[in-house]
Amino acid sequence: MTTVLTPASPLTAADRCDRCGAQAYLRVVLISGGELLFCAHHGRKFEPELKKIAAEIQDETDRLTVVPTGTGEEDH
Repeated sequence: MTTVLTPASPLTAADRCDRCGAQAYLRVVLISGGELLFCAHHGRKFEPELKKIAAEIQDETDRLTVVPTGTGEEDH
């Protein structure tokens, strides 16, 4: 998926996929001026069509593979 870095705010857990309601990891700004949000699954599924109508694509799917550092518990 083509990623364009924009000054848009990061997606949060409150941002939901317009197709299924799962957490959104892609924001697609349309050439027509609207915006669509997609989970990673639907972003991949609709990628060819989205590239045709998108002015920008904010792709945060890399957050799905980030491994947290530490468990929050201290060793004694």
